[in-house]
Amino acid sequence: MAAVFAVHGAVTGNFATRVPWIQDHTGIGPGQLGLALAFPAIGASLAMPLAAAISHRLGARRALRILLSGWTLALVLPALAPNLVVLCIALFMYGAAAGMPDVAMNALGVETENRLGRSIMSGLHGMWSVGVLVGSAVGTLAAHLDVDARLHQAVASGVLLVIGLLVSRAVLDVRPEPDEEAPPHFALPPKSALLIGMISFCAVFAEGASLDWSAVYLKDVIDTGAGLAAATTTAFALMMAVARLAGDRVVDRFGGVLTVRAGGVLSTAGGLLVVLAPGPALAITGFALLGLGCAVVVPLAFAAAARSGPNPSQAIAGVATVTYSSGLVAPSLIGGLAHATSLVVSFGVVTALSFGLIVGANVLRVKAKA
Repeated sequence: MAAVFAVHGAVTGNFATRVPWIQDHTGIGPGQLGLALAFPAIGASLAMPLAAAISHRLGARRALRILLSGWTLALVLPALAPNLVVLCIALFMYGAAAGMPDVAMNALGVETENRLGRSIMSGLHGMWSVGVLVGSAVGTLAAHLDVDARLHQAVASGVLLVIGLLVSRAVLDVRPEPDEEAPPHFALPPKSALLIGMISFCAVFAEGASLDWSAVYLKDVIDTGAGLAAATTTAFALMMAVARLAGDRVVDRFGGVLTVRAGGVLSTAGGLLVVLAPGPALAITGFALLGLGCAVVVPLAFAAAARSGPNPSQAIAGVATVTYSSGLVAPSLIGGLAHATSLVVSFGVVTALSFGLIVGANVLRVKAKA
């Protein structure tokens, strides 16, 4: 399962590094690019509910192999777009292809965790972050060598397709009982999943805001140079990856609710440091604490959702939809608030949402299904 998560993340990393090439190739401005980059989240949110029905019909292993293959192949689509309209369509399809294996692999991850009797979801999401870092490194090298993104994405897609097919052969093959009713293709998620999704929303809002705006914050508010500002984003991402890889041992010892509550304390403290920091050292420390605090929330939310009702994939799809929505609105909302007030006020909102992790962590206390 860890390799499956890494492959999924590597596709994201390869794409993200070539966005500037895609912008130049299509000849669009920053505003148009921002519009286009909303379409992956829209596509993912609409397609995620389909994953449960596909897994029920084909079995978990076969469904994951097909859906993960579709995701790796979708990597080539954005670079082929000649203009804004085609790019939006390509990114919608790219997002839809991302969302379905996301649900399937998280559902299988929770089932594997249940059978092992110990926490593994944080580590699996940590491997997704590792995959993003590896994919980003490959994409950065391709960009540095001025490789045409269409060639780079085609090669990366082929390599990841082969790896994905190989590693998905080893996952659990969970199949429905003969008399088990098939889930609907589209259905509203259960109330329990929506409540869990709100906790995930708080964490992903802080994550998206920090990833997209931390460097800008250091440059514009703290008045640092570009190099130190960029290092802030790196510090945040590194702390997230480290926390996720180490998170399972913490969860096994203290439980998911206490872990998320402690993460909320760290995130809130980090947000306060960012807002009150008079210089770069405290601001960078604050962003690092934000990354450390919110890192394990999403994997624990997916695990809790899968245990909250009779259909794990449907519940995970509900949480994932709320999560993707948070990732969609966070960067633009932070920018809008900053334009109307200031970035300091914007990160005051991030701090308040981080406090929500402390208050709402108890919704993750759900009993495993018998």
